[in-house]
Amino acid sequence: MAASRPADPDDAPVVALRDVWKSFGAVAALRGAHLALRAGEAHALVGENGAGKSTLIRVLAGVHRPDRGVVELDGAPVEFRNPQDARAAGLAVIHQEPGLFPDLTVAENVFVGRQPRGRFGRIDERAMRAEAGAVLARLGVPLDPRRPARGLSIADQQIVEIAKAVSLKARVLVMDEPTAALSGPEVERLFSVVEALRAQGAAVLFVSHRFAEVTALCQRVTVLRDGAHVSTAPLAETTVDRLVEQMVGREPDALLVRRDSPDVPDAPGQHPPGAPALEVKGLSRAGVYRDVGFEVRAGEIVALAGLVGAGRSEVARGIFGVDPRDGGTVTVAGRVLPPGRPRAAMAAGLALVPEDRRQQGLVLALSVQRNATLPRARQLSRFGFLVGGAERRAAREWAERLRTRYGDLDDPVGTLSGGNQQKVVLAKWLATGPRVLIVDEPTRGIDIGTKAEVHRLIAQLAADGVAILLISSELPEVLGMADRVLVMREGRLVAELPRAEATEERVIRAATGHETPAGPSRAAPRGEVTA
Repeated sequence: MAASRPADPDDAPVVALRDVWKSFGAVAALRGAHLALRAGEAHALVGENGAGKSTLIRVLAGVHRPDRGVVELDGAPVEFRNPQDARAAGLAVIHQEPGLFPDLTVAENVFVGRQPRGRFGRIDERAMRAEAGAVLARLGVPLDPRRPARGLSIADQQIVEIAKAVSLKARVLVMDEPTAALSGPEVERLFSVVEALRAQGAAVLFVSHRFAEVTALCQRVTVLRDGAHVSTAPLAETTVDRLVEQMVGREPDALLVRRDSPDVPDAPGQHPPGAPALEVKGLSRAGVYRDVGFEVRAGEIVALAGLVGAGRSEVARGIFGVDPRDGGTVTVAGRVLPPGRPRAAMAAGLALVPEDRRQQGLVLALSVQRNATLPRARQLSRFGFLVGGAERRAAREWAERLRTRYGDLDDPVGTLSGGNQQKVVLAKWLATGPRVLIVDEPTRGIDIGTKAEVHRLIAQLAADGVAILLISSELPEVLGMADRVLVMREGRLVAELPRAEATEERVIRAATGHETPAGPSRAAPRGEVTA
């Protein structure tokens, strides 16, 4: 790869925000934010969920216009009236949550709104597919440009968004949590593309909660807290501990949560697990997973680990009845669940927090209040009509318990930050009082402070006797929280590791098909591992 063009500290920024303020009603999302992006530099933006990162990105992208302050392009003030203005100026944004058109093909999504034209002004589909294929090949992704976007995994949706941005040949590339759903090899591939863009003089803004990625990719870092600028510094002159302290105002050690931490009430060995609450036997779906079997006991946290595409999320959806299955049985507290019947699963005490919160966990146009109470709409209704006071009290109770940040319970849930949206998804299912809770990527795309809150919540639920199946792509989360780790590879359970024997090396070896030196393990499940 060509050597990256280093950013000169004396270079004028390609784009900058100077003392930018932005409010939504009574909520001040940005309070004097500053940011300067230089050509040939990858610049990290970090902060807790709700710190203002997404609002800052939307100002850059022309989605929001600042109430006060200035946006500069090449040193001159500029006004982006809409996203088209920003794109025309050379800014491309890869959003945290993919926003593809599901009924269009991959190629059509890459070139939506700017399709190549042929004779008589008609869209040249052959040229469009060829160009999209070339971009995907550059990214090293074997996606067929002709396939519909509907049904793509989160990782593949993100790759299509990246391909769209790369095809724009942008001068400034804004990446909002682009690696949240990507596996290790996919992240490395993305970083190679970023380095190539830097070598060509592009400025990159990289937003991530994964500090290992920040330090590996970026040269400078800006910290936001509560919408205000805290600091900007070269990464070589700061530390991760210092960044965390600036982000959350607390020492990093205060945020570390493990299942065996002193503040977790049922540390392993203190209270042995109860009777099996979830039993899965011979679960199969042609071409997806086969002969999957395991159990989770009351008060136990079992993690499902593996590589992207191993079948973790599909198994979870099959257990809950969202997706069809060809064979096998699912039993909750002694009650056999009929396949394809989520209502029956809920009635038995099963809850599922899905991987894709925006597509599968929330109705973005509905209010925070309505989303938080959706599974209990019947209980909160009288004569078929929702009782507003009861619904509001229930929503407020869980919002407070999970320390959710919002302006008003009537605000659309889509206006909340990613971490607070995740809390609403958790709240709506926890309010049902589940016996068994399946949580798929519960901390994807959320900050370290919110992640610690979610970990404490999961540990407390286990202490209260809830059986928890945890699906996570983050090995520290898996190893820190689980009593047992099940590893999945190519749709099969291939290893089961008790807490005392679960290490990063053993999980990765099982997930990738390399036997561990300690010998074979019992069969078990998983999906995507990031070390």
